[in-house]
Amino acid sequence: MPDTFLLTILFIAVTTVITAFVKGKSRDRCLMDLSGDVVEVEMVNGKVIWGRLKVESTGLELSYLEKHKDEDGHDEYSYMLYKNEFAGIQALVLYHDKLDEKSRKNREEELKKTYRPGFFRRFKRKIRNFFATVRDSILEVVNLFMGQAKKMSPAKGVLTSQDKYVNKMKSNLFGMSATAYEPLLEKHIGKKVVLELRRGDKSCEYVGVLKDYTAEFIEVIDISYKKESSEAAKKTDFVVPRSLGIIRHLAEQQILRP
Repeated sequence: MPDTFLLTILFIAVTTVITAFVKGKSRDRCLMDLSGDVVEVEMVNGKVIWGRLKVESTGLELSYLEKHKDEDGHDEYSYMLYKNEFAGIQALVLYHDKLDEKSRKNREEELKKTYRPGFFRRFKRKIRNFFATVRDSILEVVNLFMGQAKKMSPAKGVLTSQDKYVNKMKSNLFGMSATAYEPLLEKHIGKKVVLELRRGDKSCEYVGVLKDYTAEFIEVIDISYKKESSEAAKKTDFVVPRSLGIIRHLAEQQILRP
């Protein structure tokens, strides 16, 4: 008869290690594409934050280009936005004219590779999607195994008594690792599309190239954007929450691929 206490301790330790590893590696691809650049974060409540973006698994940090003095008189050098506050994001906007010369050239090269991608770039994406699907299938098997193990002895007593740890691990693993594969979006990667973004009680449309999407965000690049009608349009890249933005139209003629 196994030592239930030791099995419980071991199970908690394994759960903690796996969860910490997955959380530490989990960073949104769309957000990461803007990491290191100076971006503008527009919030739903109208607040706007400027800074050099750094993405962590638990949130974002925007480092100010120069210190900011608060109304209370203290100096501030960055702004931190935690993951549980992401629901308040309207859009992350990268202005091309704010990039330095090297970053601007890199962005132009990336646009050339992204727009109507070649065979090898499309193949690489298919491979990534395939392994993401396999990973999710493995997690489903693990979920099924754990459910069956709870019905068996001696594991039954240990797993049943540690339900909260089992559920926490499943929530963390499935929540952070699940793929956001979307056939409607996938076939239009690298094409010009119309992004429909809800702003308050109205919707705005922006034309750009669909670069990527995840479970939480959509990235559309090379958008001509102006906040006010009186302003001149500027080239930008957008990352928007999927809760507010959707790809509504294809903005170019379909091209048959081999």
